Amino acid sequence: MERLFGRPLPEGVTAESWEISAHRSAPTLVDDGPLAGTSLPELAARYGTRLAGRRATGALERSAFPLLFKLLDANQALSVQVHPSDAHTRPGETGKTEMWYVLHAEPGAEVILGVTPDIDAATLRHAASEGRIEELLNRVAVRPGDAVLVPAGTVHAILPGVVLAEIQQSSDVTYRLYDWGRPGPEDGGRELHVEQALAAAGFGHDDAPASGSPASQPPGVQSPAVVEDRNGVRREALAVCDKFVVERVTLAAGAAFEGNLNGETFEAWGVVSGSATIAPAAGPPRRLDAVRFALLPAAMGAFRVTAPETPAVALRTYLPPAPDGP
Repeated sequence: MERLFGRPLPEGVTAESWEISAHRSAPTLVDDGPLAGTSLPELAARYGTRLAGRRATGALERSAFPLLFKLLDANQALSVQVHPSDAHTRPGETGKTEMWYVLHAEPGAEVILGVTPDIDAATLRHAASEGRIEELLNRVAVRPGDAVLVPAGTVHAILPGVVLAEIQQSSDVTYRLYDWGRPGPEDGGRELHVEQALAAAGFGHDDAPASGSPASQPPGVQSPAVVEDRNGVRREALAVCDKFVVERVTLAAGAAFEGNLNGETFEAWGVVSGSATIAPAAGPPRRLDAVRFALLPAAMGAFRVTAPETPAVALRTYLPPAPDGP
């Protein structure tokens, strides 16, 4: 992620880093301590709900970890994609609802979120076949600090000049609807999946509306909701859905967030500005500088996150309770 450290990427390069992942495509490893080198899938299999929490029981029964955390640096437009929902994915995978937190955006930077109103499957399919789908895509301007919820089934793309953190269901299923005129598989390029993308977006399902689907018209940039603001700790809910909750936690210099993991859910903390120290009740503290992520086990108990020297901003992610659960 060179651009995050002040060195632009070469023209045409898109960087992607999987920071916390138990997906078979790119599992991450413990980087220090007695379990150093152990993969996250191994940890999930060994510790089960002690690691992921009781709210993750369904995922663990499928030998899966619920969420995946990435960093993305788009130096060129990423393909226009659609991810399926849980109900419409392939065997062995979950759906893929995701959330973007914008770390850096060049002036005028945009993302694609949904399509223009009153678009049906036939119109979108025809535009894709003629290479003129760009005129039907809904563009949304983004700035650093913006949070964007991208429900499964949303037509979407990240455009040039955007660096973001992505929090998503642990899935690697992507249907490409359009790739900006780049070479196809016959010329050594990538395959498109127009019919699968249309179906995943709702256009191809029996219960789809006549023109588009609710998921194809997302609300765009989220409005943060203040959860707490006292003693130098400000918490804002950025994305709340049935797959995850993401908060932005802003710590004044010297301030501390007091947490307690009681077995219900893990937490993932990613420092996006400044540096912070995570200290369990028993065990050595761990310093996180921007942009680094850490996974806190559900059985961890009490912990403290502090900004010891300068203010810090972090993303805090956890699993939501079931509608009738704790």
